[in-house]
Amino acid sequence: MAGFEGFEKRLELHFFDDDPTTTTTTTTSTFHYLGLRKLDFHQCINQTLQAVQCTVVSALGNSFFDAYVLSESSLFVYPTKIIIKTCGTTQLLKSIQPLIFYAQTHLGFTLTSCRYTRGSFIFPSSQPFPHTSFKDEVSYLEDTLPTALHNRKASIMPSKSSSHAWHVFTATTAACDSCACDSCEHVPCNRDYYCNQPYTLEICMTDLDPILARKFFRRLGDGSTGDSAGKEMTEFTGIDEINEEALICDFAFDPCGYSMNGMHGEWYSTIHVTPEDGYSYASFECVGSTNNGMEIDVAHVLRKVIQIFRPGTMSVSTTSGGGDVWRRVASAVESMGLKRRSFAMDEFPEAGSVVFQTFTAIRRKSA
Repeated sequence: MAGFEGFEKRLELHFFDDDPTTTTTTTTSTFHYLGLRKLDFHQCINQTLQAVQCTVVSALGNSFFDAYVLSESSLFVYPTKIIIKTCGTTQLLKSIQPLIFYAQTHLGFTLTSCRYTRGSFIFPSSQPFPHTSFKDEVSYLEDTLPTALHNRKASIMPSKSSSHAWHVFTATTAACDSCACDSCEHVPCNRDYYCNQPYTLEICMTDLDPILARKFFRRLGDGSTGDSAGKEMTEFTGIDEINEEALICDFAFDPCGYSMNGMHGEWYSTIHVTPEDGYSYASFECVGSTNNGMEIDVAHVLRKVIQIFRPGTMSVSTTSGGGDVWRRVASAVESMGLKRRSFAMDEFPEAGSVVFQTFTAIRRKSA
Protein backbone atom coordinates (compact mmCIF):
# COMPACT_ATOMS: atom_id res chain seq x y z
CA MET A 1 0.00 0.00 0.00
CA ALA A 2 1.36 3.43 -0.97
CA GLY A 3 0.14 5.06 2.25
CA PHE A 4 -2.10 4.66 5.25
CA GLU A 5 -5.85 4.50 4.61
CA GLY A 6 -7.41 7.30 6.58
CA PHE A 7 -11.06 6.95 5.56
CA GLU A 8 -12.88 5.06 8.31
CA LYS A 9 -15.51 2.38 8.19
CA ARG A 10 -18.22 3.01 10.79
CA LEU A 11 -20.61 0.46 12.30
CA GLU A 12 -23.45 1.27 14.71
CA LEU A 13 -25.43 -1.54 16.33
CA HIS A 14 -28.49 -1.07 18.56
CA PHE A 15 -29.80 -3.75 20.89
CA PHE A 16 -32.95 -4.34 22.93
CA ASP A 17 -33.04 -5.62 26.50
CA ASP A 18 -36.17 -6.42 28.49
CA ASP A 19 -34.38 -7.53 31.66
CA PRO A 20 -34.58 -4.83 34.39
CA THR A 21 -32.08 -6.67 36.60
CA THR A 22 -29.13 -5.29 34.61
CA THR A 23 -29.18 -1.99 36.52
CA THR A 24 -27.10 -0.94 39.47
CA THR A 25 -27.67 1.70 42.13
CA THR A 26 -25.16 4.34 43.17
CA THR A 27 -24.82 5.79 46.67
CA THR A 28 -27.09 8.64 45.58
CA SER A 29 -29.84 6.16 44.62
CA THR A 30 -29.58 7.17 40.97
CA PHE A 31 -30.06 4.23 38.66
CA HIS A 32 -27.37 3.72 36.04
CA TYR A 33 -28.34 1.19 33.42
CA LEU A 34 -25.22 -0.73 32.38
CA GLY A 35 -26.46 -3.11 29.69
CA LEU A 36 -23.74 -3.76 27.11
CA ARG A 37 -21.17 -2.07 29.34
CA LYS A 38 -21.27 -5.24 31.47
CA LEU A 39 -19.63 -7.26 28.70
CA ASP A 40 -16.27 -8.55 29.90
CA PHE A 41 -13.47 -6.60 28.22
CA HIS A 42 -10.98 -9.44 27.73
CA GLN A 43 -13.50 -12.14 26.84
CA CYS A 44 -15.85 -10.09 24.66
CA ILE A 45 -14.55 -6.67 23.62
CA ASN A 46 -10.93 -7.65 23.11
CA GLN A 47 -11.87 -10.83 21.24
CA THR A 48 -14.10 -8.82 18.93
CA LEU A 49 -11.34 -6.31 18.21
CA GLN A 50 -8.96 -9.14 17.38
CA ALA A 51 -11.36 -10.23 14.65
CA VAL A 52 -11.34 -6.65 13.33
CA GLN A 53 -7.52 -6.53 13.65
CA CYS A 54 -7.06 -3.58 15.99
CA THR A 55 -6.35 -3.01 19.68
CA VAL A 56 -7.19 -0.58 22.49
CA VAL A 57 -4.51 2.05 23.22
CA SER A 58 -6.43 4.25 25.68
CA ALA A 59 -9.82 4.27 27.41
CA LEU A 60 -12.18 6.48 29.39
CA GLY A 61 -15.69 6.19 30.79
CA ASN A 62 -18.40 8.20 32.49
CA SER A 63 -21.91 7.55 33.82
CA PHE A 64 -23.32 7.12 30.31
CA PHE A 65 -20.84 5.19 28.18
CA ASP A 66 -17.30 3.87 27.73
CA ALA A 67 -14.96 5.25 25.07
CA TYR A 68 -11.91 3.48 23.70
CA VAL A 69 -9.20 4.92 21.47
CA LEU A 70 -8.09 2.13 19.15
CA SER A 71 -4.91 1.52 17.20
CA GLU A 72 -7.21 2.33 14.27
CA SER A 73 -9.83 4.86 15.43
CA SER A 74 -12.51 4.40 18.15
CA LEU A 75 -15.04 2.25 19.98
CA PHE A 76 -18.00 3.50 22.03
CA VAL A 77 -20.05 1.20 24.24
CA TYR A 78 -23.41 2.44 25.54
CA PRO A 79 -25.97 0.40 27.50
CA THR A 80 -27.91 -0.50 24.33
CA LYS A 81 -25.65 0.46 21.43
CA ILE A 82 -22.11 -0.04 20.20
CA ILE A 83 -20.30 2.18 17.70
CA ILE A 84 -17.03 1.03 16.13
CA LYS A 85 -15.05 3.21 13.74
CA THR A 86 -11.86 1.82 12.20
CA CYS A 87 -9.45 2.89 9.46
CA GLY A 88 -6.52 1.29 7.67
CA THR A 89 -7.09 -2.25 6.41
CA THR A 90 -9.20 -3.38 9.36
CA GLN A 91 -12.05 -5.82 8.76
CA LEU A 92 -14.73 -3.96 10.66
CA LEU A 93 -17.74 -5.99 9.54
CA LYS A 94 -16.23 -9.09 11.12
CA SER A 95 -17.18 -7.59 14.48
CA ILE A 96 -20.89 -8.12 13.87
CA GLN A 97 -21.13 -11.86 14.54
CA PRO A 98 -19.14 -11.87 17.81
CA LEU A 99 -20.99 -8.81 19.12
CA ILE A 100 -24.39 -10.35 18.41
CA PHE A 101 -23.22 -13.59 20.02
CA TYR A 102 -21.82 -11.97 23.17
CA ALA A 103 -24.82 -9.66 23.58
CA GLN A 104 -27.23 -12.57 23.24
CA THR A 105 -25.45 -15.24 25.29
CA HIS A 106 -24.09 -13.01 28.06
CA LEU A 107 -26.95 -10.52 28.40
CA GLY A 108 -29.95 -11.83 26.49
CA PHE A 109 -29.93 -8.81 24.15
CA THR A 110 -31.51 -8.76 20.69
CA LEU A 111 -30.11 -6.76 17.77
CA THR A 112 -32.68 -4.23 16.52
CA SER A 113 -30.75 -2.09 14.05
CA CYS A 114 -27.51 -1.81 12.12
CA ARG A 115 -26.02 1.16 10.31
CA TYR A 116 -22.82 0.98 8.27
CA THR A 117 -21.24 4.06 6.65
CA ARG A 118 -17.98 4.98 4.99
CA GLY A 119 -16.44 7.33 2.46
CA SER A 120 -14.48 6.33 -0.64
CA PHE A 121 -11.20 4.62 0.16
CA ILE A 122 -7.99 6.31 -0.95
CA PHE A 123 -6.43 2.88 -1.54
CA PRO A 124 -9.40 0.60 -2.38
CA SER A 125 -7.27 -2.19 -3.85
CA SER A 126 -5.54 -2.64 -0.48
CA GLN A 127 -8.76 -3.44 1.39
CA PRO A 128 -9.30 -7.08 2.45
CA PHE A 129 -12.60 -8.93 2.15
CA PRO A 130 -15.36 -8.09 2.92
CA HIS A 131 -14.31 -4.48 2.26
CA THR A 132 -13.11 -5.15 -1.28
CA SER A 133 -16.13 -3.27 -2.66
CA PHE A 134 -19.40 -1.84 -1.39
CA LYS A 135 -21.20 -4.66 -3.20
CA ASP A 136 -19.16 -7.19 -1.21
CA GLU A 137 -19.81 -5.30 2.01
CA VAL A 138 -23.57 -5.26 1.41
CA SER A 139 -23.58 -8.99 0.55
CA TYR A 140 -21.69 -9.72 3.76
CA LEU A 141 -24.11 -7.62 5.79
CA GLU A 142 -27.13 -9.28 4.16
CA ASP A 143 -25.78 -12.73 4.99
CA THR A 144 -24.60 -11.88 8.51
CA LEU A 145 -27.47 -9.91 10.02
CA PRO A 146 -30.49 -11.65 11.62
CA THR A 147 -33.52 -12.03 9.35
CA ALA A 148 -35.60 -10.00 11.83
CA LEU A 149 -33.82 -6.91 10.55
CA HIS A 150 -35.88 -6.88 7.38
CA ASN A 151 -36.05 -3.13 6.67
CA ARG A 152 -32.85 -2.91 4.64
CA LYS A 153 -31.42 -0.39 2.23
CA ALA A 154 -28.01 0.22 0.65
CA SER A 155 -27.14 3.48 -1.06
CA ILE A 156 -24.11 5.19 -2.58
CA MET A 157 -24.60 8.93 -2.33
CA PRO A 158 -22.46 10.56 -5.03
CA SER A 159 -20.70 13.91 -5.17
CA LYS A 160 -18.76 15.89 -7.75
CA SER A 161 -15.61 14.67 -6.00
CA SER A 162 -15.16 10.93 -6.63
CA SER A 163 -13.01 10.71 -3.51
CA HIS A 164 -15.92 11.72 -1.28
CA ALA A 165 -18.84 9.49 -2.27
CA TRP A 166 -20.83 8.31 0.77
CA HIS A 167 -21.79 4.67 1.29
CA VAL A 168 -24.69 3.84 3.59
CA PHE A 169 -26.35 0.57 4.60
CA THR A 170 -29.13 0.31 7.19
CA ALA A 171 -31.16 -2.59 8.51
CA THR A 172 -33.83 -2.34 11.21
CA THR A 173 -36.67 -4.17 12.82
CA ALA A 174 -40.15 -2.64 12.50
CA ALA A 175 -40.46 0.53 14.53
CA CYS A 176 -43.35 1.54 16.71
CA ASP A 177 -46.09 3.72 15.29
CA SER A 178 -45.85 5.85 18.43
CA CYS A 179 -43.99 5.98 21.72
CA ALA A 180 -46.38 3.38 23.19
CA CYS A 181 -43.69 0.76 22.78
CA ASP A 182 -45.16 -1.49 25.47
CA SER A 183 -47.93 -2.52 23.09
CA CYS A 184 -45.74 -2.99 20.03
CA GLU A 185 -46.57 -6.25 18.25
CA HIS A 186 -43.28 -6.40 16.35
CA VAL A 187 -39.86 -7.57 17.44
CA PRO A 188 -38.94 -5.47 20.51
CA CYS A 189 -37.52 -2.15 19.39
CA ASN A 190 -35.18 0.35 20.93
CA ARG A 191 -37.41 3.20 22.15
CA ASP A 192 -34.59 5.71 22.40
CA TYR A 193 -33.35 4.97 18.87
CA TYR A 194 -36.69 5.09 17.08
CA CYS A 195 -38.56 7.68 19.12
CA ASN A 196 -35.85 10.13 20.24
CA GLN A 197 -33.09 9.80 17.69
CA PRO A 198 -30.30 12.40 17.93
CA TYR A 199 -28.36 13.58 14.91
CA THR A 200 -24.88 12.48 13.94
CA LEU A 201 -22.33 14.52 12.01
CA GLU A 202 -19.63 12.55 10.16
CA ILE A 203 -16.99 14.82 8.64
CA CYS A 204 -14.21 13.69 6.29
CA MET A 205 -11.41 16.04 5.24
CA THR A 206 -8.60 15.57 2.70
CA ASP A 207 -5.77 17.71 1.37
CA LEU A 208 -5.06 19.22 4.78
CA ASP A 209 -3.02 22.40 5.08
CA PRO A 210 0.54 20.98 5.23
CA ILE A 211 1.72 23.40 7.91
CA LEU A 212 -1.20 22.49 10.18
CA ALA A 213 -0.82 18.79 9.38
CA ARG A 214 2.79 18.90 10.62
CA LYS A 215 1.46 19.57 14.11
CA PHE A 216 0.34 15.94 14.20
CA PHE A 217 3.89 14.58 13.86
CA ARG A 218 5.78 13.57 16.98
CA ARG A 219 9.10 15.26 17.71
CA LEU A 220 11.95 12.89 16.96
CA GLY A 221 13.11 11.24 20.17
CA ASP A 222 10.67 13.19 22.35
CA GLY A 223 10.68 10.36 24.89
CA SER A 224 7.03 10.93 25.76
CA THR A 225 4.24 8.36 25.85
CA GLY A 226 1.43 8.25 23.32
CA ASP A 227 -0.92 9.61 25.98
CA SER A 228 1.26 12.57 26.99
CA ALA A 229 2.14 13.39 23.38
CA GLY A 230 -1.54 13.20 22.54
CA LYS A 231 -2.43 15.65 25.29
CA GLU A 232 0.21 18.03 23.98
CA MET A 233 -1.21 17.82 20.45
CA THR A 234 -4.74 18.40 21.74
CA GLU A 235 -3.69 21.66 23.39
CA PHE A 236 -1.20 22.80 20.73
CA THR A 237 -3.68 22.42 17.85
CA GLY A 238 -6.70 23.91 19.62
CA ILE A 239 -8.70 20.67 19.59
CA ASP A 240 -9.47 21.23 23.28
CA GLU A 241 -11.35 24.40 22.26
CA ILE A 242 -13.90 22.62 20.08
CA ASN A 243 -15.90 21.70 23.17
CA GLU A 244 -14.28 23.05 26.30
CA GLU A 245 -16.69 21.10 28.53
CA ALA A 246 -15.75 17.72 27.07
CA LEU A 247 -13.55 15.23 28.89
CA ILE A 248 -10.88 14.19 26.37
CA CYS A 249 -9.00 10.94 25.95
CA ASP A 250 -6.25 11.41 23.35
CA PHE A 251 -3.32 9.53 21.84
CA ALA A 252 -0.46 10.46 19.49
CA PHE A 253 1.04 7.73 17.34
CA ASP A 254 4.72 7.40 16.43
CA PRO A 255 5.99 8.92 14.19
CA CYS A 256 2.72 10.64 13.29
CA GLY A 257 -1.03 10.41 13.57
CA TYR A 258 -3.52 11.35 16.26
CA SER A 259 -6.80 10.14 17.75
CA MET A 260 -9.11 11.51 20.42
CA ASN A 261 -12.46 10.76 22.00
CA GLY A 262 -14.41 13.49 23.75
CA MET A 263 -17.12 12.83 26.35
CA HIS A 264 -19.75 15.41 27.27
CA GLY A 265 -22.53 13.80 29.25
CA GLU A 266 -24.08 11.17 27.02
CA TRP A 267 -22.61 12.65 23.82
CA TYR A 268 -19.32 11.72 22.23
CA SER A 269 -17.02 13.39 19.73
CA THR A 270 -14.02 11.88 18.00
CA ILE A 271 -11.13 12.99 15.78
CA HIS A 272 -8.64 10.95 13.78
CA VAL A 273 -5.74 12.35 11.77
CA THR A 274 -3.44 10.87 9.13
CA PRO A 275 -1.15 13.84 8.35
CA GLU A 276 1.25 12.46 5.74
CA ASP A 277 1.80 14.52 2.59
CA GLY A 278 0.01 13.22 -0.48
CA TYR A 279 -2.80 11.45 1.36
CA SER A 280 -3.47 13.61 4.40
CA TYR A 281 -6.82 12.97 6.01
CA ALA A 282 -8.73 13.98 9.13
CA SER A 283 -12.16 13.11 10.42
CA PHE A 284 -14.41 14.63 13.03
CA GLU A 285 -17.61 13.08 14.30
CA CYS A 286 -20.07 14.13 16.98
CA VAL A 287 -23.66 13.68 18.06
CA GLY A 288 -26.18 16.19 19.28
CA SER A 289 -29.87 16.56 19.99
CA THR A 290 -32.44 19.34 19.86
CA ASN A 291 -34.66 17.76 22.51
CA ASN A 292 -32.75 17.53 25.77
CA GLY A 293 -30.91 20.77 26.45
CA MET A 294 -27.61 19.35 25.18
CA GLU A 295 -27.72 21.02 21.78
CA ILE A 296 -24.23 21.58 20.41
CA ASP A 297 -23.21 24.80 18.69
CA VAL A 298 -22.86 23.36 15.19
CA ALA A 299 -21.45 26.56 13.74
CA HIS A 300 -18.78 26.86 16.44
CA VAL A 301 -17.76 23.22 16.13
CA LEU A 302 -17.42 23.32 12.35
CA ARG A 303 -15.52 26.59 12.32
CA LYS A 304 -13.02 25.29 14.89
CA VAL A 305 -12.55 22.05 12.96
CA ILE A 306 -11.91 23.92 9.72
CA GLN A 307 -9.47 26.29 11.45
CA ILE A 308 -7.52 23.32 12.84
CA PHE A 309 -7.17 21.45 9.52
CA ARG A 310 -7.98 23.84 6.63
CA PRO A 311 -8.95 21.01 4.26
CA GLY A 312 -8.93 21.32 0.50
CA THR A 313 -11.98 19.06 0.28
CA MET A 314 -14.51 18.32 2.99
CA SER A 315 -17.64 16.19 3.17
CA VAL A 316 -20.29 16.25 5.88
CA SER A 317 -22.89 13.54 6.38
CA THR A 318 -25.79 14.45 8.66
CA THR A 319 -27.93 11.58 9.90
CA SER A 320 -31.14 12.45 11.74
CA GLY A 321 -34.81 11.75 12.21
CA GLY A 322 -35.65 15.15 10.71
CA GLY A 323 -34.88 18.82 11.11
CA ASP A 324 -32.57 21.18 9.28
CA VAL A 325 -29.20 20.66 10.94
CA TRP A 326 -27.72 20.21 7.47
CA ARG A 327 -28.63 23.83 6.67
CA ARG A 328 -26.63 25.05 9.66
CA VAL A 329 -23.78 22.83 8.50
CA ALA A 330 -23.75 24.41 5.05
CA SER A 331 -23.94 27.94 6.43
CA ALA A 332 -21.08 27.39 8.89
CA VAL A 333 -18.78 25.71 6.37
CA GLU A 334 -19.36 28.31 3.66
CA SER A 335 -18.68 31.10 6.14
CA MET A 336 -15.16 29.65 6.46
CA GLY A 337 -14.33 30.06 2.78
CA LEU A 338 -15.40 26.70 1.37
CA LYS A 339 -17.92 26.36 -1.43
CA ARG A 340 -20.58 23.65 -1.52
CA ARG A 341 -20.06 21.50 -4.58
CA SER A 342 -22.72 18.83 -4.16
CA PHE A 343 -25.80 17.94 -2.13
CA ALA A 344 -27.62 14.62 -1.79
CA MET A 345 -30.42 13.41 0.48
CA ASP A 346 -31.78 9.92 1.01
CA GLU A 347 -34.31 8.29 3.33
CA PHE A 348 -33.70 4.94 5.02
CA PRO A 349 -36.54 2.71 6.31
CA GLU A 350 -37.11 3.31 10.04
CA ALA A 351 -33.55 4.71 10.23
CA GLY A 352 -33.98 8.40 9.47
CA SER A 353 -32.57 10.51 6.67
CA VAL A 354 -29.04 11.22 5.52
CA VAL A 355 -27.94 14.50 3.96
CA PHE A 356 -24.53 14.37 2.30
CA GLN A 357 -22.75 17.58 1.31
CA THR A 358 -19.29 18.18 -0.12
CA PHE A 359 -17.27 21.37 -0.05
CA THR A 360 -13.97 22.53 -1.53
CA ALA A 361 -11.73 25.42 -0.62
CA ILE A 362 -12.06 28.52 -2.76
CA ARG A 363 -8.58 28.97 -4.16
CA ARG A 364 -7.56 32.58 -4.69
CA LYS A 365 -5.88 33.29 -8.01
CA SER A 366 -2.44 34.77 -7.72
CA ALA A 367 -1.96 38.29 -9.02
